[in-house]
Amino acid sequence: MKEAIQYHIFKQVQDNPEITQRELAAKTGISLGKVNYCLQALVNKGFIKATNFKNSKKKSAYLYKLTPQGLEEKAKLTVRFLKYKMDEYDRIKAEIEELKKEVQGSRAEGPNENSLGSEPNGHSRRQANVF
Repeated sequence: MKEAIQYHIFKQVQDNPEITQRELAAKTGISLGKVNYCLQALVNKGFIKATNFKNSKKKSAYLYKLTPQGLEEKAKLTVRFLKYKMDEYDRIKAEIEELKKEVQGSRAEGPNENSLGSEPNGHSRRQANVF
């Protein structure tokens, strides 16, 4: 299971222990089947405890709770996830700076043969001949 998925499941379960698998799938953007698979794996690892309860609609549902081991794993995962996101931010920031330099460089050079008659989207500005 990818760490990003595990992190989001931990976060949602900790924030809302009565969350349904369908709600969890919607909030995490993964399929219901994958949510079920991941929850079972996290229960089997001892990170989450699932308990049956009757919800307000008189239906049987599960209450999900992070175990002490799950809380510890979530803390470690949060640090790794934050580092990953910060690295991603730095990469994107550097790429944006390179693109800005490229755009400024192309403006300084002025229009060339390839850019004459082109819009920024690459489409030609030429009009069709009408007879």
